[in-house]
Amino acid sequence: MSRTQPKPQSVPRDEAIDLVRAELLKLTDSDRSACRVAADKGFFCRGFARYGDGELKRRYNWIYRKQPGMSREELEEIANRWQLARQEVDDLPIACDVQQMERDTCRGWDDFSNEDLARYLYELTGRAIAVV
Repeated sequence: MSRTQPKPQSVPRDEAIDLVRAELLKLTDSDRSACRVAADKGFFCRGFARYGDGELKRRYNWIYRKQPGMSREELEEIANRWQLARQEVDDLPIACDVQQMERDTCRGWDDFSNEDLARYLYELTGRAIAVV
């Protein structure tokens, strides 16, 4: 008699985003955006760390061009504060929500496929969830 693995729970994309957001909110605070946390921990989308130096400067060019000699660390710190400020101004919970709307440094939740969201849920919760 063969035994099959139980099918993972399936959730709609919007619910998966809500679950990922809830987990990220546990890790962020008034000093650390989701981009900062993801970069520091090397998980989720990897935040600022997913970009090489040149790409990071390009995505945050309005910051970098004011001080072209700044280090990557300095640029990341200002970008982190900018993400937090946009969350406050737009009254949104995390940077992914801001970028979903503003689309200036990434495309927010639209950057992630359903498979990406399932992987992130597993990374953040240890639960295997299929996103449909």
